[in-house]
Amino acid sequence: MEEARVSRFKADKFFQKTERLEKEIDDLQKTLQALRRKNEHLTALHETSLGLIDRLDQEELLEAILFRAARLSGTENGYIYLLEPGDSEMQMRVGMGFFKDQLGRRVRPGEGVGGKVWETQQPVLVHDYRYWKDRIEDKTLDDLRFVVGIPLKDGKRFHGVIGLASVDPAQKFQDEDIDLLGRFAELALVALDKARLYASVRKELAEKKLTEEILRGSEERNRLLLQASPDPIVVYTRKGTAVYVNPAFEQTFGFSGDEVFGKQIDFVPEESRFETQKAISRMLRGEKIELFETKRLTKEGRILDVQISSTIYKNKDGRLIGNIVILRNISAQKRAEQELKKYRDHLEEMVEERTAELAKTNTQLKQEVEERKRAEKTLRKREVELKAQSHHLEEVNTALKVLLKQREEDKKETGENVLSNVKELISPYIKRLKNSRLTTNQQTLVDILESNLNNIISPFISKLSSRHFNFTSMEIKVANLVKDGKTNKEIADLLYLSKNTILFHRHNIRSKLQLKNKKINLRAYLLSYDE
Repeated sequence: MEEARVSRFKADKFFQKTERLEKEIDDLQKTLQALRRKNEHLTALHETSLGLIDRLDQEELLEAILFRAARLSGTENGYIYLLEPGDSEMQMRVGMGFFKDQLGRRVRPGEGVGGKVWETQQPVLVHDYRYWKDRIEDKTLDDLRFVVGIPLKDGKRFHGVIGLASVDPAQKFQDEDIDLLGRFAELALVALDKARLYASVRKELAEKKLTEEILRGSEERNRLLLQASPDPIVVYTRKGTAVYVNPAFEQTFGFSGDEVFGKQIDFVPEESRFETQKAISRMLRGEKIELFETKRLTKEGRILDVQISSTIYKNKDGRLIGNIVILRNISAQKRAEQELKKYRDHLEEMVEERTAELAKTNTQLKQEVEERKRAEKTLRKREVELKAQSHHLEEVNTALKVLLKQREEDKKETGENVLSNVKELISPYIKRLKNSRLTTNQQTLVDILESNLNNIISPFISKLSSRHFNFTSMEIKVANLVKDGKTNKEIADLLYLSKNTILFHRHNIRSKLQLKNKKINLRAYLLSYDE
């Protein structure tokens, strides 16, 4: 017994050691697996960091980061939203797998996982997107299961969202996936900063290059403008020596550029020196000289009337370098002004003569006005008389309307009397005649007589003849018999005509009633006129 108890005790000890050893081995394997996975993550982060060194395109950087994060998390589905400064919506700029067809999607704060991360600026983990209360109502997203989103933000502002997702219910994201995604988010921010810095530098260089091209073009245009200007132009230094004259100056004043270069141009007449010196003083005080009229000498000694506009120019430090003078030869204009003054004086004389004539004409017009006033007085008197006549005519017109109305009522009363007399004095005898012994032909004639009598007292005949149908007397007879239900043969026998003639009249009746090619019964249509 003792030996058995000892054996069981040793066996229990052995099993306990075995269980502890298996647990330690399992923990060690989990630790090794976690270390291996962490090492893979660190390796991927390191490789991604190295891959960022030579990539300057923003889209390529973000695609590389998203691809490595998705591969380490065991999924093929991921996206990156970016928020531009001042925008009210984020746009999906990078997408892979499930989100490849979602590129360009825009969300506001609180919409979907991206919008929720933007709103809270915290990581968001969704275990089943189908039943998540803040999901986007879009059937194309019904296949999503687990979704994780990480904010892209720094101390300055919120930049966007990086996210991963699975469509397999068995694939779940762990805390280490969120941690990994956070590290990749930091890399994404570095990539963004680098790409934006590169883009900014490239833009600045392009702008600088463009500015230099513009400056070179501007200098060339200015040179061409000076040469093409029809007005003489002189560029002076601060000391008053000429450093440039354009072709118009050479042509107007006769001085070549070589003659005046580096010298003071002596072409101011004695009588204009004082006013010229005053203008130069004002210009040096910062005033702009515009259209200053004075005189200048040509090389041959001719005096020209000129308008001068002058402005100073400075270097980048603001120091005065010299001034530019534009001269416009207005000698011809001055001569024209003198001629114009003579012509104006002549016009004034003509105006005085014309004024006297106008005064005479004015007196005549006053007389005509007086005559017109008297005529208007006569017209107003005539107008009063016409108004009185018009009032009288209106009263006569009213009386005529009353008489016409009475005439219509009398006409109506006469019709009613005829109707009453026919019904009381003629209809009873016709009925008695129909009940007597008559031949078939006599019976038919009595029926026609009764029908025609009814037509006389009914509106049918008057409607057919009074409307715009323009029925003939024979067409009225045929229409009346058709309305009574007679066949074509019966109508032909009664009117002693052929059947083809009756068909001809029926065709004309349908044409005038606009029933051609219409499936409308002629008798039913004619009966409607008795209503």
